[in-house]
Amino acid sequence: MTPFRAMLLRSAATIVIVIVALLVAIWMWNHYERSPWTRDGRVRADVVRVTPDIGGLITSVAVRDNQAVKAGDLLFVIDTPRYALALQQAEAQVASARATLGQARRTASRDLALGDLVATEAHEQNVAAVATAQAALAQAESARDAAALNLKRTRVVASVNGVVTNLDLHPGDYVAAGQQAMALIDSDSLRVEGYFEETKLPLVCIGAPVRVRLMGEASDLVGHVDSIAYGINDSSRSDSGNLLPNVDPTFSWVRLAQRIPVRVKLDKVPVGMRLIAGRTATVTVEPADRRTAAQGTCRHA
Repeated sequence: MTPFRAMLLRSAATIVIVIVALLVAIWMWNHYERSPWTRDGRVRADVVRVTPDIGGLITSVAVRDNQAVKAGDLLFVIDTPRYALALQQAEAQVASARATLGQARRTASRDLALGDLVATEAHEQNVAAVATAQAALAQAESARDAAALNLKRTRVVASVNGVVTNLDLHPGDYVAAGQQAMALIDSDSLRVEGYFEETKLPLVCIGAPVRVRLMGEASDLVGHVDSIAYGINDSSRSDSGNLLPNVDPTFSWVRLAQRIPVRVKLDKVPVGMRLIAGRTATVTVEPADRRTAAQGTCRHA
């Protein structure tokens, strides 16, 4: 081999290596900076804060930690005997009010039968007594209905299908009205949210097919883009006492792309896949949607 040919082969090899390196660099740039994918994804779900409408001692707890429940299943019971007694008292008040009203009506009826033998003033007083007794009966019936409602609400049931988590409630505990007693993960609201850099949002379309890979899983989940968040917190701005904006006077020259939540609705979940709220995931929008975005037909809202 002549020296010229050897030098030519070395030059060609160098050129090929440089071209391959450039192609790899371009691919990596597009993949990491332009392609609509992110490792910053999370499995999320709505959390129902189970809060009783009445207060009292916990009589019994019908569920255990991490138990799956359906809407309408009993969760716990609050002090049923006390509220049952309150209903009995309210019913007794209704009976007393009805008896008083009956007596007032009989007295008024006698006045009408006697006619002019009864003084006008006495007749008016008896008519007023009937109206007062009717109002007292209505008030007693309202109190009875409220007592019946409170008795019904001693049995706290699940409002959604889900899983009880982080349960720390025991018989004998006291809960106040409006105090959260337990958390219920709404299993029907399970979804994945990917936090995409704002530079990648032009390539994310509503309805676009999505592949989701949960950390520790060997297979992908399939879904589609359900919605894109319309606002995130501005950390450089806050409200002052006079309601005027307080803007941070400093500005960082190195600006990092903000991350925008993109909600992904899962189309099908394989049997045995544990969708636990908080799990991390890699979220990738299918490449076919980049062509849709380039054609200007991407729907962003």
